[in-house]
Amino acid sequence: MFHFAEVFGKARSAIIVWSMGITQHSFGSDNVRAIVNLQLARGNVGREHTGLMPIRGHSGVQGGAEMGAMPGAYVMGSGVSEANARKFAGADFWGFEPPSWQGLSAAHMIFAAGRGEIDALWQTGGNFKHTLPEPDLVHEALAKIKLRVHQDIVLNPTMLVEPADTVVLLPTRTRYEQRGGGTETSTERRVIYSPEIPGPRPGETKDEWEIPVVVARKLDPARANKAFAWRDTQDIRDEIDRVCPTYRGISQLRKKGDNFQYGGARLLVDSFLTPDGLGHFSAVELPEARVLDGQFYLSTRRGKQFNSIVHSDDDPITGAHRDDVMMSSEDAARLGLANGDPITLRNQSGQFRGRVRIDRIKPGCLQAHWPEVNVLIPSGRLDPSGVPDYNAMVEVVANKCLAGAVAGEP
Repeated sequence: MFHFAEVFGKARSAIIVWSMGITQHSFGSDNVRAIVNLQLARGNVGREHTGLMPIRGHSGVQGGAEMGAMPGAYVMGSGVSEANARKFAGADFWGFEPPSWQGLSAAHMIFAAGRGEIDALWQTGGNFKHTLPEPDLVHEALAKIKLRVHQDIVLNPTMLVEPADTVVLLPTRTRYEQRGGGTETSTERRVIYSPEIPGPRPGETKDEWEIPVVVARKLDPARANKAFAWRDTQDIRDEIDRVCPTYRGISQLRKKGDNFQYGGARLLVDSFLTPDGLGHFSAVELPEARVLDGQFYLSTRRGKQFNSIVHSDDDPITGAHRDDVMMSSEDAARLGLANGDPITLRNQSGQFRGRVRIDRIKPGCLQAHWPEVNVLIPSGRLDPSGVPDYNAMVEVVANKCLAGAVAGEP
């Protein structure tokens, strides 16, 4: 966050863009607060050519979160509470009262499963074993769940963990194959329609939204048919239009290219969404993340991949291989290492064997690919928002040194 201040502190106007890496620290929320403080200090909110823009990881993340795919909200602008639960029970909304208690984040689900507190898990998309820290711990926790249902378009390692009792795999269709097409919400708050692509559908797959509805109709036909009377995604968009004011207009998106931007070109032009309409600075305590002598601060990065699905062993942007560990020339010289030398990174969580790649990186710091080095990321270090910290302190050992130690050499 200090680099942002250095780069943009003297700028008359600037848009500060940040990605998930800013939040994936035990102090991730404070990182964002510090960035917001900088833009408030410069007056760079609500004006043309300035502002704040978080870059989401994938095209469905923004809209998914705003439509309730998070533990603390029903839809955008309606957090989980007893008052909102009663509101949605009205005839103009859902007609039934949803739970008024908050759900668990992905990391907290695994902790609960490890304690034996989850009997059943239905997962739509996602790959906990490859996306969360300490894969072995995740594996053990998943194996304790009696019933797991995995609904997805592809297989992944999480589905193959042996269950305590039963695991069910349900194949689904992509969003381009579902009846009535679909929408995505971009980082710039633009809701964009994609029409259904005609053609054959794989085997017995069903639309993603349809599978839990079919189960609900089997369990309680009368209530489910009333609550989930959808025939296609157009019915769902009509409901979104009715229950979420921010997304009003989504039901009118019918053909390729149809879109709208909620909130207009710029947010917070006239006032902030605070009781007094003013922007407020946040006090941010600087973290004490000290690197001990002989250790390195390891951060994780992506290569050519979609979430945990790796599409290439080599990153076309950096040229780095999946087992490359990026290291500064100063650190490599100090350790007597050259490009391509085999090394092992290790700490109390595990170890990772890779190769040195000398690159432009701050001395004392390393970078390696996620999810391969998740074995080094300790679980339990979460931001208050529930996001895991994907960084770690590690030792670097030359593999020739390890080989010598095994052979009894000094």
